Amino acid sequence: FGERMPISLEAFFLKAAELIELPGFGKGGFKGGLDLRRPEDYYLKMAANVAFGDEKDGSKAVADADEAEIGAFIDSRRNLSKSVFDLEKWKQAVSPELWRKVVYVLNRGGRFDDFEKAFDGKQLKNKYGKQANMYLEKLVKIKNSITGKGFPSLPVYLPIADAQGNSLNDEKEGFDLNLITYREIAQCKSRTISNYWLLGLLPENFILLNSQDAARLGLKNGDKVKVTSKTNPEGIWDLKEAGTTPMEGRVKVIEGIRPGVTAFSLGHGHWAYGSRDVLVDGQRIAGDKRRGKGIHANAAMRIDPYLKNTCLEDLVGASVAFYDTYVKLVKV
Repeated sequence: FGERMPISLEAFFLKAAELIELPGFGKGGFKGGLDLRRPEDYYLKMAANVAFGDEKDGSKAVADADEAEIGAFIDSRRNLSKSVFDLEKWKQAVSPELWRKVVYVLNRGGRFDDFEKAFDGKQLKNKYGKQANMYLEKLVKIKNSITGKGFPSLPVYLPIADAQGNSLNDEKEGFDLNLITYREIAQCKSRTISNYWLLGLLPENFILLNSQDAARLGLKNGDKVKVTSKTNPEGIWDLKEAGTTPMEGRVKVIEGIRPGVTAFSLGHGHWAYGSRDVLVDGQRIAGDKRRGKGIHANAAMRIDPYLKNTCLEDLVGASVAFYDTYVKLVKV
């Protein structure tokens, strides 16, 4: 539609719609003669809906952004090219009376209730309105195919165990940190490593550690450590024909994690995805080391000693027991 923009899924849709002359796209694509020529023509209207609220008379609309907020909104995008942020085109994507309200919402990353409105007395104001079953009869009738016993039908605490129900106590062997994972908003999937705008926000991830554990282990911010476990004492990824790569990363000491727990975010620590040189039909394609920074420590996950070729399982949910591995951090 004569617009310049980064290549994206939305750009593909717009170009495809243009080529096949699909109605509802391009000039006058929206009701009322509004255009659908750029991604913001669509997404800013969604932000406007959030800003306007659920009442037809606008009584639930957010406040207008003042001049200081407008200035901060524009200034924070000063380094973006016009193909990404064109103020006039953004303003044209919504009705004039809603523009300042859209800025109000975007500056805050969403629309939120005031904290004092979150509770009704001592209970949450926005309650879960559906039935929550504390007893699940069908679990009693289902048998564990390995032990022949039924599953618990009531909420119970079960210690970490293998598929036969034998308890595991790796902590007693020095693997005293419970390994968990989480996702960073700026790098939440393995494939997002190729997005250099996001990578610029978070070039690498870290091994998070509470200050008490850091002091106990003699570690500080920036120290490089290897993650090892009972079933991966070397702390490596075995890539077969591609060799091995160590599970090493830098420590970040925080208070926002429980003592006895260590965590790494998913999305970094690649050995593929263009992070290494590869040969295709005899031609060398250079890798980009930026894509390999950080750590991914899934290879440390505890192998089930009974099953032997897979990690510990959640037998009821039929999934991996992602948070049942205990590890040791070894300073490199």
